[in-house]
Amino acid sequence: MNEGLIPRRYAKALYKVALERNQGKRMYDLMQTLASSFDANHDLAATVANPFVVQADKDRILTTAAGATAADATFADFLKLLARNRRVDLVNEIAHAFVDYYREENNIRRVEVVSAAPLDPAVEKRIKALVEANLHGGTMDFSSSVNPDLIGGFVVNIDNERLDASLRNQLKELRLSLLN
Repeated sequence: MNEGLIPRRYAKALYKVALERNQGKRMYDLMQTLASSFDANHDLAATVANPFVVQADKDRILTTAAGATAADATFADFLKLLARNRRVDLVNEIAHAFVDYYREENNIRRVEVVSAAPLDPAVEKRIKALVEANLHGGTMDFSSSVNPDLIGGFVVNIDNERLDASLRNQLKELRLSLLN
């Protein structure tokens, strides 16, 4: 069976259960944190997949990585289901699939602005307003970062779309036009 299909099915089922329990937003936050933890620490996946690590330790590790508390019964039930079905090794893919599914269902667009230098708060506010005006009723999950390699300007990524207004890109386009 397709490994991409299994995480999507678990994510969709978790989403439905979380909504039934009025825990949709909380589960979204937990899954975002869990996915970020896996992205930041590549040893986490190896630890979770290790058959010599007992399930109770895996549960503690995943609970900590997600930022879950004892009050997050839906998350605990989710971990029990994964353990029972021997799918704990797919928890990273499920977390990413859940975040994507939640965003799709709630019309949340992932917006990332990468600039050559830290953005002035007024400029960041203008960029947010411009992007939000073009979301057609959706909301955005906004983040920004700095990449000095851009030389100047910025790049705006909205889900899979990119607006590259960086000096590096303009120089590249100028070089290509001079070569032709």
